[in-house]
Amino acid sequence: MILAFSDGWGLAAAAGAATAYAVLALATPRLGEGALRGLLLAAWGLHAVTLVEALLGTPPRFGFAPALSMTVWLVLTVYAVERRLFPQLQAHWALAGLGSAAVILAMIFPGTSYHVIASPWLPLHWALGIASYGLFAAAVVHGWLMVRAERSIRQAGQNHAGVPLLTLERLTFRFVEAGFVLLSATLLVGWLFAETLYGPGLGWKWDHKTIFSLLAWAAFAGLLIGRARMGWRGLKAVRVLYLGAALLLLSYAGSRFVLEVILRRA
Repeated sequence: MILAFSDGWGLAAAAGAATAYAVLALATPRLGEGALRGLLLAAWGLHAVTLVEALLGTPPRFGFAPALSMTVWLVLTVYAVERRLFPQLQAHWALAGLGSAAVILAMIFPGTSYHVIASPWLPLHWALGIASYGLFAAAVVHGWLMVRAERSIRQAGQNHAGVPLLTLERLTFRFVEAGFVLLSATLLVGWLFAETLYGPGLGWKWDHKTIFSLLAWAAFAGLLIGRARMGWRGLKAVRVLYLGAALLLLSYAGSRFVLEVILRRA
């Protein structure tokens, strides 16, 4: 557990992002729309600085906590774009809380330093994987909002998500479909070009990361087939989505957590 930032500005940006997110999470009901937008933009920008500092630093660092931090940042990016299309969307406090926790976690566990990268294509492989993480995380957030909205409607209450239920359902599966495409591409590239990416003798391995990734892929494939063939929707579909997301979380982030924190191996 080391606070490893190559420059003071990296630590300052991380502290600023975590603080801005925390204020946003705690004070959302008391802030106006302009203040919410400005605070979210400031937190999002500072968060981006911390990610750039880690990935482009000397040496670059990556691990389970930076991966989770980048995933949350991508979800917040999606949310910021959606707020322009659906101004009534309400998820500030939950996402801001996740953002603050993710930044703090990455400060405590900055990941492994990569002094030598076997292939210049390896960062692209990482980017595909993290992008699929982000899309599935966005799907999970929308699925959670969808379940809340459905429960409120059944209880004749107010839809706190601020977006119609069918719109939330459609967005959820759009993110699942896009994430599935990227996850498939990530697995295919890893299978075909593993030694090119990671170096000689480091080809495709049937380790925990690979097995959980394939199980997640199977869960998401089953979800998409179930929706297309059997009309899965609502809570049943969201449960399968949660299962796939949990398996995917265990694949890279889970395996790296064991290596970095429990076994203390790079």
